[in-house]
Amino acid sequence: MAAAEAHTPLDDGSDAEAAEPTAEVVVDLRGASKVFEGRAKGDTRVEALADIDLAVGRGEFISLIGPSGCGKSTLLRIVGDLTNVSAGTVAVNGKSARQARLDRDYGMVFQAPVLFDWRTVQRNVELPLEITGVPKAEREAKARAMLDLVELGEFGGHHPWQLSGGMQQRAAIARALALDPDLLLMDEPFGALDEMTRERMNLELLGIWERTGTTVIFVTHSIPEAVFLSTRVVVMSPRPGRITTIVPIDLPRRRDFETREMERYFALVTTVREALRAGEGGGSSGPVDPARRVAVEGLGG
Repeated sequence: MAAAEAHTPLDDGSDAEAAEPTAEVVVDLRGASKVFEGRAKGDTRVEALADIDLAVGRGEFISLIGPSGCGKSTLLRIVGDLTNVSAGTVAVNGKSARQARLDRDYGMVFQAPVLFDWRTVQRNVELPLEITGVPKAEREAKARAMLDLVELGEFGGHHPWQLSGGMQQRAAIARALALDPDLLLMDEPFGALDEMTRERMNLELLGIWERTGTTVIFVTHSIPEAVFLSTRVVVMSPRPGRITTIVPIDLPRRRDFETREMERYFALVTTVREALRAGEGGGSSGPVDPARRVAVEGLGG
C-alpha cells in the first residue's frame, strides 16, 4: 500500500482530523518491556514497563502521562537508545534505536537545560554541530538560525547564567534542533518553571513545532499541559507501566491562551484525568486496545 502524504503541523484545520496520526510511522514499539535487574544479590528486581505497543506518526505531538514511577521517562529513554528493552522491539524511522541515534535522528531536551556556563548561548547551540565536524562558518550560521527560531537571536553572546529559566530551556531546545532531527524527545522540560512561564513556554514550543514539523514525544505530569500541546495523549498505568488509553486531542490546530478556556479543552482534560484514575487499579490494558497502535490508514479503534 502506498503511504498517504504526511500532514505537517502548519495545517490550520480545526476539526477532529487535526488529532489523527500521519501515514508514515516514525516510532514503532511492539511488546516493549523493561526490567531493571538488581546489581547485587538481594537487590530488588524492578519491572518498569510491560508490553508497550505504540506507533507515532510523522508530525505528531505525543504526550506520555501517568503516575510517578510508571516508566514514562524509561519509555522515552528506550526510544532514544539511552537504555535497552528487555523484551519486544523498538524502531525509529524503520531502523533500530541505536542506528537512529548514530544517524542523529534525535534531539533531546530534559528537565534541566544542561547548558555549559563557560560557553556563550551561541556556542552552546553550536556544540552538537561542532562535535559532528560541521565547519565553523556553517555551524555559526545554523546556531544563529536556531536561536532566531526560539526568539533568542539577540542573546547569543550571553552566558546561560544571564538568562531566565525559560530562556535557558529555549536555548536547550535550539541546541536539540540544531541537527534538524526527525524526532524531538522531551522529558518534563518545563517541570521546574513557574506556572505563568510554563504556559508561555507551551505556546512557544507549539510555535516551534508548527514551524519545523518535527515529531515530538513529550513526558509530563501535567494533564492540562498534555491536552494543550498534543495531537494524542498516551495514558499509562502504575508500574509496571502499560498503555491503558490513548486520547486523541481534537482541539483546533492553532492554539493560544483562549484554547484553555474552551469547553472542549475542559472536556478533554476530564477525559484524561478519568483515564488516569481508571488505570490506577492495576495497569490492565483497558478497553481501547485497538487504538494503541497507529495503522497506515489512520487512528485505530
